[in-house]
Amino acid sequence: MYTLDRALALGAGGPVGAAWMAGLACGLRRDGVDLSEADLIVGTSTGAIIGAVLATGQDPGRLATPVRPAASDGTPPQVDERRLGEAFAVLRDAASNPAEARRRVGRIALVAETGPEQAHLDRMRAMVGAGQWPDRKLLIAVLDAETGEQEIFDRASGAPLPSAVAASTAFPGIYPPITINGRRYMDGSLQSATNAGLATGARTLVVIDPQAHLFPHDLHQELTVAGAHTVVTIEPDPASIRAFGSNMNDRTAWEPAYQAGLRQAADAAEQLHFAWKTGSDAD
Repeated sequence: MYTLDRALALGAGGPVGAAWMAGLACGLRRDGVDLSEADLIVGTSTGAIIGAVLATGQDPGRLATPVRPAASDGTPPQVDERRLGEAFAVLRDAASNPAEARRRVGRIALVAETGPEQAHLDRMRAMVGAGQWPDRKLLIAVLDAETGEQEIFDRASGAPLPSAVAASTAFPGIYPPITINGRRYMDGSLQSATNAGLATGARTLVVIDPQAHLFPHDLHQELTVAGAHTVVTIEPDPASIRAFGSNMNDRTAWEPAYQAGLRQAADAAEQLHFAWKTGSDAD
């Protein structure tokens, strides 16, 4: 029944969530649980950054402090507050027709004034630290900004790895949609925060959701699709939530969030140790 041993789904959470996941992954490795050993990694939005770092065999500790492009002057992204507000307004009312809401948000993303695509590509290339897709299976979820439909990038898709990550993190009003193969793509979390349903065929599935405290996510349907024998979900604990502050896009909270993830890893390792180590040997 199971074609994979272990799968990992990493969810959205802005720069603060990225820092926390990096600290968590680093601490777990220290405590004997190496998430980079996953047979399949699904990365969504900021989870695509950490997923790419892990899948390419890098030390997540390189993200203990924010990484910026070598040529960058440190200028933060150009946020279009008006369009960002419009996007959130649409998403708040999305329950009745999610597909139409995604199309509307895509239209907002395409007209938002968020700076050039190249600037976001450069930021993500520096964060990812690798230009080539890994041999390990990595899936990155994005949405077509014109149609609102989901697309999954992998090493066979023809999308450069940094471009795929940049597209998956391109939240409307904060970052520009990214052009890949003639289409423009935006944040993959607009359909699902974790896209855990993409992690099919694994005996053990670990889902890490940095913003579960802000946007409780009903994983039941996605986990049913994935069909894993063992599922472990990791969310920020109260101390991590305090370290995050009120804004998941606040880059000044990067280092406190990283340290919070590093500290929480000790408890997370207890959750994960048996399932991660036994894998396909479990009954």
